[in-house]
Amino acid sequence: MSESTVSERVDIDLGARSYPILIGAHLLEDAALIDAHVRARSVLIVTNETIAPLYVPTLRRSLGERRIAEVVLPDGEQHKHLTTVSRIFDALMEARMNRDAAVIALGGGVVGDMAGFAAACYQRGIDYIQIPTTLLAQVDSSVGGKTGVNHPKGKNMIGAFHQPRCVIADVATLETLSDREYRAGLAEVVKYGLIYDVDFLGWLEANAEALATRERRAIIHAVRRSCEIKARVVALDERESGLRAILNLGHTFGHAIETASGYGNWLHGEAVAAGMCIAADMSARLGWITTADRERAVQLLVRFGLPTEAPKIGATRALALMGMDKKVLEGRVRLVLLRSLGRAEVVGDYPAEALNATLAQHFE
Repeated sequence: MSESTVSERVDIDLGARSYPILIGAHLLEDAALIDAHVRARSVLIVTNETIAPLYVPTLRRSLGERRIAEVVLPDGEQHKHLTTVSRIFDALMEARMNRDAAVIALGGGVVGDMAGFAAACYQRGIDYIQIPTTLLAQVDSSVGGKTGVNHPKGKNMIGAFHQPRCVIADVATLETLSDREYRAGLAEVVKYGLIYDVDFLGWLEANAEALATRERRAIIHAVRRSCEIKARVVALDERESGLRAILNLGHTFGHAIETASGYGNWLHGEAVAAGMCIAADMSARLGWITTADRERAVQLLVRFGLPTEAPKIGATRALALMGMDKKVLEGRVRLVLLRSLGRAEVVGDYPAEALNATLAQHFE
């Protein structure tokens, strides 16, 4: 087995469902690496119309003599629904894939979520491999086994937990990523510093220019540290019964933004960036962090060119959309807030007036 192209490796410790995250440049071109981690001899490549011409030929070469089928989906969050997933099922059936086959998700978070969901459902579950080609997918959505699709009334409301066999994060694929998509991924990187590691937050501040200009060593470090943090949290709480929910800092507000604005008009990372600013503001309103801490978080997002203001969808509508969040229990919206920089907590017993005032400030 050759792992000469792998710069970093992070392992997700889930017992029999454990798997590696391999990080490096030009991993797609390493046939020995692909052969070692794709055990199935029949595979379905799931990708989209943007990624297919860029990377499918390379992946096909690296897969060698395997029986290969592919399905090319339309690109964009607005296509992340059950009708599109049906195309994956159709491709699996038409290729007569059995339970010993595997799905390979080649693309960003939308492709990964849909391909993983299809793999979880097809014949009650087959293997899949994540090959994320966006920064957001490399640091977040490809790791941890959350799969699913959107519903018009809420984001990611239909899905399953289904862990991949491997995540292959080829950072060379980020070279073809648009500036907007790349910046959106940086929002999730900042999140890890805010929720878990204040030293990493300081590193991001010190290396903001290197990350913004896509300096490879900085990217590899950011991807590795982000994956390490997510791996640690997922290993402790695989199915989000408690601790894992801290990974959703900014997401409850952000999902309301995405749903109200129409999926795809705000990128997920953009909505999360604005949502984290709202969460930081409410944390400061409750006296948990200082106004200086809040501004520190906001200014780092500004340095990465991310939105820090929410669209004016109205506080009442925002609250109604937040009520569809998966963290709602017994009718109460639970929020991920900051007890301090580097420490997040899932909170359900906050004063209602604090939330109402926060929503009024940011959504009215």
